[in-house]
Amino acid sequence: MFEGQPKGLWALAFANTGERFGYYTMLAVFALFLGENFGFAAGTASEIYTWFLTLVYFLPLVGGMAADRWGYSRMVVIGILIMFLGYLLLSVPLGGGTVAIAAMGAALLLVSFGTGLFKGNLQVMVGDLYNDPQYADKRDSGFSLFYMLINVGALFAPTAAIKIMEWAQNSLGYSKADSYHFAFAVACISVVASILIYYLGKSTFRQVLAVKKKDAVAEAPVEEMSKAETRERIICLCLVFAVVIFFWMAFHQNGLTLTWFADEFTATSSSGVQSMLFDVTNLVAVIVIVYALFSLFQSKTSKGKMWASILIAFSAAYLIYQYTHLEPETAISAPIFQHFNPCFVVLLTPVSIALFSWLAGKGKEPKAPVKIGLGMLVAASAYLLMTVFSFGLPATDHPNHVAEVNPNLLVSTYLILTFAELLLSPIGISFVTKVAPPKYKGMMMGGWFVATALGNKLVSIPGHMWDMPLYIVWGTLMAICLLAALFIFSIIKKLNRVA
Repeated sequence: MFEGQPKGLWALAFANTGERFGYYTMLAVFALFLGENFGFAAGTASEIYTWFLTLVYFLPLVGGMAADRWGYSRMVVIGILIMFLGYLLLSVPLGGGTVAIAAMGAALLLVSFGTGLFKGNLQVMVGDLYNDPQYADKRDSGFSLFYMLINVGALFAPTAAIKIMEWAQNSLGYSKADSYHFAFAVACISVVASILIYYLGKSTFRQVLAVKKKDAVAEAPVEEMSKAETRERIICLCLVFAVVIFFWMAFHQNGLTLTWFADEFTATSSSGVQSMLFDVTNLVAVIVIVYALFSLFQSKTSKGKMWASILIAFSAAYLIYQYTHLEPETAISAPIFQHFNPCFVVLLTPVSIALFSWLAGKGKEPKAPVKIGLGMLVAASAYLLMTVFSFGLPATDHPNHVAEVNPNLLVSTYLILTFAELLLSPIGISFVTKVAPPKYKGMMMGGWFVATALGNKLVSIPGHMWDMPLYIVWGTLMAICLLAALFIFSIIKKLNRVA
């Protein structure tokens, strides 16, 4: 699984891991912060949240075009520095007045613009690692590993946000509203770690660095492609982008309506084995066991098998210890549910790679567009589950807790959505780097993020529907995912020609 990948993959992936840890630490509590600190109603909070997400994923188009002109590495570094300034401003507690709102707006713009320069261009650099013929057949698995590693950062983010807020409240005496700024400060530290990783690992990906100067261009010659082929590839990518819009609309409910559902409708405590799910160290132990099992069966040396066995035994012993020392009840905070998606990404990535490698060996691996269509169907099934179990629930009345739904409903929903994400997101990014005309790589990767941005803007629609019966909210998302799946399967032959 990890063998045969270019060395530069790991440095670039871990640089993104640091940045994503900070971003998701901030995002885990941001929607709740808007209500707690400023008193914004659900509709207003939805608009601010989704406009921020829109900018975060729209600006990579600008960043990609800038990188096509001035170089990817340069834009990545500038982006990290701008992000740092944004998170720094956001971490300053200024109260809930006009000045605080203006400062928050400026901070969100800086974070958005910095991310726009950083995120897409780093992924183009990852794609360029696979232009070398010896790595060409590893592109999809490489992006799956890249996607898995950056989700390691997202896995620990909700716990980091909750713990540092509790520390600020209990040890330093800060109010709940002011404690949110400590979570935002974590992001400042994480982007510093990101830039350090990038520079320390630079020697492993020098072959893809491209810095343009006035008197010279230090990059490989751009491959020529006919106008007809260029046009066909751009059209196919735009059709895929159209589908991706609706996936992200459904998926990014995790930070908005699904967090509200956790806050207002889901039980606030858990007991027994179920409560172990809400301690991130237990999840890490399960992840270690899964990866060690793969290593145990795939290792070619007795030493490798021995270390895998030791890791399995140690992790299993830790889980048994945790179970035998459980408290009668474990408190559940709404943001903690957001650690399940990155956990499942990390947990399921080796399973996904193994499955598709097995299918590839039999000549039956589906092409990227088919995987994307299947991802939309899986996403629809997640909201079917939410729809069915929301019948009979009382109407919402922010911010009162009005029900005690079993936490397993949200955990299961995040699991299904993660299956959909693994079929669509890393595969879609890989598809873009493979199909994009060489002259427009940065712009086309930016196009992927623009589609994500439009989807993120549409995230606010269910937020505005929040006072409706919940089965209507979730049923709408289910229907949208089904229609998007039908669309992509209706044009699958056209897309497969370029895949």
